[in-house]
Amino acid sequence: MKVVVRRVESLNAFENLWLRAAKIQYDLVSLMSPKTKPKEDSSATPNCRPILVTGAAGQVGGIGRTVTGLLLNRGFSVRAMVHREDDRAAALRAAGAEVVVGDLLEPADVYRIVNGCSQVYFGMSVSPGYLEASVIMAAVAREVGVSALVNMSQMTVSQMSIQNMTPSPQQRQHWLSEQALAWSGLPVVTIRPTVLLEGFFLPLTGPSVRDRGRIELPFGRGKTNPVAAADVARVIGAILADSGPHLGMIYELTGPRSQDMNGIAREYSDALNREVTYYDIPPEDWELELQRARLPEHLTRHLVAMAELNRAGRYDLLADGVKRVSGRQPIDVREFVSLHADEFGGRRS
Repeated sequence: MKVVVRRVESLNAFENLWLRAAKIQYDLVSLMSPKTKPKEDSSATPNCRPILVTGAAGQVGGIGRTVTGLLLNRGFSVRAMVHREDDRAAALRAAGAEVVVGDLLEPADVYRIVNGCSQVYFGMSVSPGYLEASVIMAAVAREVGVSALVNMSQMTVSQMSIQNMTPSPQQRQHWLSEQALAWSGLPVVTIRPTVLLEGFFLPLTGPSVRDRGRIELPFGRGKTNPVAAADVARVIGAILADSGPHLGMIYELTGPRSQDMNGIAREYSDALNREVTYYDIPPEDWELELQRARLPEHLTRHLVAMAELNRAGRYDLLADGVKRVSGRQPIDVREFVSLHADEFGGRRS
C-alpha cells in the first residue's frame, strides 16, 4: 500500500510555522522572567557596554530573539543584530534593544557591530556560509577584545572527530568552527543542543499531525530527546548575565527523556487529547518530499543526515545542561505540543 505524504508547497510554509513558534516562545519566556536589574558583579561592565545578540530576528526557533528579551527584562543593554529592517526588527527596537543591520559574512559589518560590545552571543541558521561567519566573528572578537563569546553549536559535535564525521555538511562546519574558536584563545562558552522542537518537530510534523493524525518521519526505532528553543535561550541568557563561571565550559542540552517515536506520538496524543500515531516513512520518500518543498540543498542534506543519525540511535542522549545552568527542568514534548496545539490541528475537548 502506498502512503501519500502531504507535500509542503514552499519554504514559506516552514517560515510561517517557525515565526509563530518564535512568537509563542518569546511571549512565554518573557512572562516567566520578571524584570530585575543586573547584579553588580555580573558581566555587565561599569560603562554598561551592550551585549551583542546575533540572529536576533531569526526564524528557526527564535533563540536570538528570546535571548534578547530575557536580557532586556533583566536590565541589560542589548545590541540586536538583524539581517534586514522589518517588523521583527521594529519589535526588537520597541522592546528596548539597539537594533543594528548587518551581514555575518561581511567582516566590515561584523567589526562595526561587535565594536563596543562586552560579550557576544553567536548563532546562525543552517547555512553553507556558517564556518566562514564563525571565523570572521572569531577574528573580530579577538581584535575588539570581548570578555565572553557564547557559541551556538550542535550536540552531534560531541560524537565527532577528524576520523568520525557525519554526512551533514552543517555538522561538519560546526565541528570545524569549534576547532577554530579553540585555536583563537577567546573566552568561549559552547552550547550544544540536540534537535530543537521548534526548528524540526514543529514544521516537519505539524502538517501531518494536523491533517492525518500521524507523525511521519524516517526515524525507524531510533530514540530521540528534543529540546525546546525556549530552554536553550534560558541557558544562554543565564550565561550572558554572569559569564565568568562559565568560560571554557561546554554545555550539552536535551529534553527530560529519550524515547522512540512511538513514545513521542503518545506525548502528542496526551497533549492533543486525540490519537496520534507514528508512521516510519521510507527515507527516500521523505528526502523527495523535502526536495519538492524547494528547501535549499544545504538544508536538505542536513535534514536527511539528521534522520539517518536518528535511525542509527545517535540522538539517544540525555544531558543535564538545562537544569544545571538555568535552574529549571527542560519542558517535555507533551508540554511543547500543548503550547503549540493550534499548529498541530488543535486539542480535542
